[in-house]
Amino acid sequence: MLDPQDLYEWEPKGLAVADLALAQDTAGLVMLYHFDGYIDAGETGDLIVKRLLDGLPHQVVARFDHDRLIDYRARRPLLTFQRDHWAAYETPAIELRLVQDATGAPFLLLSGPEPDVEWERFAAAVRQLIERLGVRLSVNFHGIPMGVPHTRPVGLTPHGNRTDLMPGHRGPFDEAQVPGSAESLIEYRLAESGHDVLGVAAHVPHYVARSPYPDAALTALEAITAATGLVLPNAAHSLRNAALRTQEEIERQLAEGEEDLVSLVRGLEHQYDAVAGAETRGNLVAEPVDLPSADELGAEFERFLADREGDGGR
Repeated sequence: MLDPQDLYEWEPKGLAVADLALAQDTAGLVMLYHFDGYIDAGETGDLIVKRLLDGLPHQVVARFDHDRLIDYRARRPLLTFQRDHWAAYETPAIELRLVQDATGAPFLLLSGPEPDVEWERFAAAVRQLIERLGVRLSVNFHGIPMGVPHTRPVGLTPHGNRTDLMPGHRGPFDEAQVPGSAESLIEYRLAESGHDVLGVAAHVPHYVARSPYPDAALTALEAITAATGLVLPNAAHSLRNAALRTQEEIERQLAEGEEDLVSLVRGLEHQYDAVAGAETRGNLVAEPVDLPSADELGAEFERFLADREGDGGR
């Protein structure tokens, strides 16, 4: 493997501030990380990153070489054309920032587009960063599509070697093989090398997985703050307001929708309640429920939304 340090460069001013923060907090910093491009149902991770960067003071500590890590033909950056010339270019940026929470406590946030290549080298570079900056805990977060209704609390699946920081939550299955991601590989390599790492996966209803779902982001953020001690009330307040608006819009669309769609959601509610009741009774085998598959549910909702668009959104 080529030297991972060649993948990034330090921002001197940001590094100096990070070193000062580390000197004042001998327990070590928390690093949150999330990358665009992987499965992120409901835009869960993206919503959290956006709220953190919009509402909290921050500065860049290190920048990755996006020109080496991003395949532009797979994900073409946007150029803005005005009249007769190119006026702007949205340069991809994978950056590590030092952020301050509401109490002024510092933490790190690594975000940007998911690298398309050199995942192992990238994971090794991230490990170098956390070791240089004395990171005590790394936390990643995203949404996963699940066969759950929007009318019930958002579930969470913790993973990593510090799932003890999220008591009361457990995975929905024992084993599964899924397509990999740079985010997951970093978690795997960090745990392998003895670093503390926690992953937070929020359960997003299949039928809204392709749209922003602030309920999932809010639930994941609350789990992150509980596990890390960070104080992020502004981000939580913003997500809570957005979640209320989203729930109202979903209910409005259901009220205007076909009876078949309503019955699909009610079926998911029945299944959710049956499983919850079985767990309360100590019986993990829920009553059998005749439900459509996730693909069928998603396709039905997409047809409903397409019909609405075709009618001018009435």
